[in-house]
Amino acid sequence: MLTEAGCKTRRERLWNELPKHVEWVLVADPRHVHYLANFWVQPISFSFGERGLLLLERSGQATLLADNFTVRSSATKPYVDREVVEEWYDHKHSVINRDHALFNALTKVANELKGRPGVVEPEWLPLEAAETLGGKFASNEPHLGSILRNLRRKKEGDEIDLLRACMHATEAGHRRAREVIKPGVTDLDVYREIQSTAIAAAGRPAIVYGDFRANNAKTPKAGGLPVGQTLAEGDLFIVDYTVMLDAYRSDFTNVYAVGEPSAKQRELYDACAAALKHGETVLKAGLAASEAYREVSGVLEKAGFGKLGHHAGHGIGLAHPEPPILVSESTDTLQAGDVVTLEPGAYIDGIGGVRLEHNFLITADGCERLSHHDVTL
Repeated sequence: MLTEAGCKTRRERLWNELPKHVEWVLVADPRHVHYLANFWVQPISFSFGERGLLLLERSGQATLLADNFTVRSSATKPYVDREVVEEWYDHKHSVINRDHALFNALTKVANELKGRPGVVEPEWLPLEAAETLGGKFASNEPHLGSILRNLRRKKEGDEIDLLRACMHATEAGHRRAREVIKPGVTDLDVYREIQSTAIAAAGRPAIVYGDFRANNAKTPKAGGLPVGQTLAEGDLFIVDYTVMLDAYRSDFTNVYAVGEPSAKQRELYDACAAALKHGETVLKAGLAASEAYREVSGVLEKAGFGKLGHHAGHGIGLAHPEPPILVSESTDTLQAGDVVTLEPGAYIDGIGGVRLEHNFLITADGCERLSHHDVTL
């Protein structure tokens, strides 16, 4: 999980980006509340979909605002100085609109903010909550949501540790995939085995999602969750999936031959593997994301499989995907602290589809590979 030291470092970085006259900020995006305070409503809980608000003050005080059942459903222990909790349900009385309970908690601190310049996160703050504050804040300048999204690119140590835990579980699922993929099983069978193995490796509840689909010479590209398809000799099965723990996520891929792959499938796989290997050699802080795309795509082009038809990779962390985006017209530049994917793929009529992927931490002079699954056909 995130650490108290990590959350406080991220708050300090946020205050350094804000004008000195700003005395408070109200954070509303649940991912950002987690990012700054380690408060995350467990998605596998009765309160899934509910949220809290985080009030940060330049003095250093952090206040969590929520209803009593939402606080109980936190997947982690929040690092705050106080909790302003509105009772929503007591097992005795009828309940009010749950959103209104959250706004009632905000009402309890609104007077503390009067006459003090502050900033809210307008993309996520409901209109009624803004009205509770009397509208006395700068809603667009500076843009809190955009500042936080940019800060998220540089991962602190506790974030990287959490990402490693996600990847450890994902690696276990890939090992199980290699054992169970064969003619006669269904894509749902494979998904169930991967999910069970990954959760066991994580040692706690987790979200497992991604592409678990077979393709073949006639239908070289298919994605999404399983549909009940029975695997047949000659298929290629792409496992491109994520294990999400405490809102952070992994994302890496392998393709598995169902039965004996053809010579053309091996050739396609070899080209994608070479593109992945080459891409790893060029990743570093300061590299243009568009150049990373061209380096990866160039290997596929030289092998005769055409330009890479989708991104060469993207950032991961609290969202999927997030900047930087490695595409031909990207204006992003890699930064130290980015965690990115590289995922060359090609989908050829008469052969099938191949996609391979690893995750990397960008450093000043190169990268560190974070995922360690076996990439073999």
